Amino acid sequence: MNKKTLKDVELNGKRVVMRVDFNVPIKSGVIGDDTRVTAALPSIRYILEQGASLVLMSHLGRPKGTGFEADFSLKPVAEHLATLLGQPVGFAPDCQAAEAEVANLKPGEVVLLENTRFYKEEQAKLKKADDMSADEFTAQKAALKDKQKAMAQKLASYGDLFVNDAFGTAHRAHASTAVICRYIGISVAGFLLEKEIQYLGNAVDQPQRPFVAILGGAKVSDKLGVVQNLLEKVDTLIIGGGMAYTFLKAQGHDVGGSLCEVDQLDYARAMIEKAKANGKQLLLPVDNVAADKFDAGAATQVVGNDIPAGWMALDIGPKTTELFAAAIQDAKTVVWNGPMGCFEMTPFAAGTLGVCQAVAASGATSIIGGGDSVRAVNESGLASKMTHISTGGGASLEFLEGKDLPGVAALNDK
Repeated sequence: MNKKTLKDVELNGKRVVMRVDFNVPIKSGVIGDDTRVTAALPSIRYILEQGASLVLMSHLGRPKGTGFEADFSLKPVAEHLATLLGQPVGFAPDCQAAEAEVANLKPGEVVLLENTRFYKEEQAKLKKADDMSADEFTAQKAALKDKQKAMAQKLASYGDLFVNDAFGTAHRAHASTAVICRYIGISVAGFLLEKEIQYLGNAVDQPQRPFVAILGGAKVSDKLGVVQNLLEKVDTLIIGGGMAYTFLKAQGHDVGGSLCEVDQLDYARAMIEKAKANGKQLLLPVDNVAADKFDAGAATQVVGNDIPAGWMALDIGPKTTELFAAAIQDAKTVVWNGPMGCFEMTPFAAGTLGVCQAVAASGATSIIGGGDSVRAVNESGLASKMTHISTGGGASLEFLEGKDLPGVAALNDK
């Protein structure tokens, strides 16, 4: 972590613009899970206690980018944050026209801007229409990029310095995460971002060994770079979930109706060979829970690595859970991203729970990333046994892949 953080800058009397990740589930104005809000509280409280005023900005959901949409308004989050802080939290209903709300801020006061993604220029993503010529597409992309720069300048004008505490969007070069850094003198990391980078960075670059990485989830194609990068760093790589069946198919097994990406078979074979060449242990399932349909009420059977026709594997089997747990037991560092099966359905949750219990009992430094893994850990009641639960699924994956995160790279170096 060679980036400046909140502790490296003078805050007294300053106005701080901070990017947070308040992308929380909201239904009928009620927040279902405020984990991401509470995760930002240490930075928020520190800034206010240091005598600064604070302008918060975030996205919420996936609005169209064409203006206000009530379902994606951050106003309920502002009200909830006020309760958590025990003080009023102002709200600016337009993130690009918040001069009045910002100008009136006094030291110790805070305002939350409305959803940054109500503007298409926040993300500056453009899909080429079928009837659009290449020249038209290039011109429209350039115009949108110019709008993004203007939006970033506007957001930068609200403060004396910028703090990024939104690890969940640090892998995006958006107006409010990275582009803003070009137009404000000081850009530093908040405590949450600092913590995320330190844990993930140490795990990947300076791990205590044995270092075990566990990858799950549906698709190999979602984790191409991650598998390749981790095979150069770990001692053992465990692969479960739907992505395992592409690897098993690559070894010549019949996978029935299980998830399998046929276009990734050559890649899977290459990774199996890479593990052998690098002297790494690559663990795949040795038995599986198969179902006759994708349904919680399906008929099930435990089978080996050849899945019968008309059946699909939806979880790792008990022997595999024991195999994976044994590898985890000896680990000193564990990184886990992705469930071992369709854990949201009770008949196919045992593998993920077994891995979760093994990680909790290992005593290793454990870093959990990815929405489904985090959900599984939380539902297991074992979250307190994990060293660090990441707030950023896509960001943690790209970090594990070895990519630079634009929202981190743009911050000031120490």
